[in-house]
Amino acid sequence: MIKTILIDDEPLARDIVKFYLSEHKEIEIVAECCDGFEGLKAITQHKPDLIFLDIQMPKISGFEMLELVEDKPAVIFTTAFDEYAIKAFEVNAVDYLLKPIDKARFDSAIKKLPSRLNQTENTEAVLDAAAMSPAQSSRVVVKKDGIIKIIPVADINYLEADDDYVKLSTADGAFYKNKTMAFFEQALDAGQFIRIHRSYIINLAQVTKIELKEKDSYVVLLKSDIWLPVSKTGYVKLKAALGL
Repeated sequence: MIKTILIDDEPLARDIVKFYLSEHKEIEIVAECCDGFEGLKAITQHKPDLIFLDIQMPKISGFEMLELVEDKPAVIFTTAFDEYAIKAFEVNAVDYLLKPIDKARFDSAIKKLPSRLNQTENTEAVLDAAAMSPAQSSRVVVKKDGIIKIIPVADINYLEADDDYVKLSTADGAFYKNKTMAFFEQALDAGQFIRIHRSYIINLAQVTKIELKEKDSYVVLLKSDIWLPVSKTGYVKLKAALGL
């Protein structure tokens, strides 16, 4: 039996999926959720093999919710027309259902399940691609001590490489995201964030001073009274960004 969870803020959309699934006795619905917060709790509790996940939901999007799931199940995304998301799905061969959901398309996605249940690499690629979209790149969703926090990127003072994670430093403390510095360098607005060092990306709005520490070695002071090293390449980029 394949355990599945339906995560969609539209009751009608969930009802349609339930109706279509009634013909697939090998799939058992163990929970229904109307937003990403409920979905995250249900996934932790039931550990499903498969989820049907809406993208456009209140509070946090389906993409943002899925990023917070450690052991990701197989996913069939459901969405109203979203050109950016659909391109990401097709490039990475991830199943999606366009609303209103067509039964033939639904049955086709179910047929592919046996070969997709234990493959999450393509889903990870979709999440990275989705994070580059304007809708997703204006904020970062993190989980700390079991609490989900939405951080507007403007509130990030700087980012620091920390082993397999990136530390986001804010006025409310430090938060960690299982991404790379290269990912954030590409995802964040280059007019607002500059990579000054292989280990640091800073928010230009936080810069108060740049000083020469020793020959060809600079440091930058942020409003939070934090000094950070600046590489030679980073110094060139920082000067250009500040118009110096």
